[in-house]
Order: sequence, then structure tokens, then C-alpha cells
Amino acid sequence: MSRDKQASDYLGRVKQLDCVLCSALDMPQESVTEAHHLRSGHGMSDRASDYLVIALCVDCHRGPNGFHGTKTLMKLAKMTELDLLAETINALNSRALTV
Repeated sequence: MSRDKQASDYLGRVKQLDCVLCSALDMPQESVTEAHHLRSGHGMSDRASDYLVIALCVDCHRGPNGFHGTKTLMKLAKMTELDLLAETINALNSRALTV
């Protein structure tokens, strides 16, 4: 399997997860899950590896209070991008164990 195919498969698995920020805030998820590429340690125009992604719903990702907005939801959850990445990896591992 090519590296591009592996990365694409990984992104697909992340997008099947529940939003880790909605879960942390005990909120119902009202939109589909997207893969947010980690920004820590990268310039604003640089995108992280397809393996450094966080499972976020549209609202938590691109909504006005989401990551690309005011980041209010992350502040309410008292979580950083790295915390959310860890939650995404934990969710992927948990899902793999139950399948």
C-alpha cells in the first residue's frame, strides 16, 4: 500500500470518529466530523502530516467558537491541540480494539 493510500485511509478513520471536543464538553455533536491538521510547531501556511490530525466536527473546527474562530470551545474544555490529538489517538485505539 502506498504512503498516500495509508494516509488517506488514516484520515478516513479519523473522520469516522465522534468529535473529541464535543465529547470533552459533553455536548451533542450536530455536524459531521472533519480532520483538523495540527498547527503547533508549524507556520500558518504549513500543514502538518496527515497523521497529526484531530477529529473535530464542523462547528468545533470551523465554527465561530471553534478552532479557526475564537477557540472558545477549547478554552471551555481547558484543552490544547495536543490534548485533543491525544484524545483522537485514544479514540482510534479504542475503536480498533472493539472492531
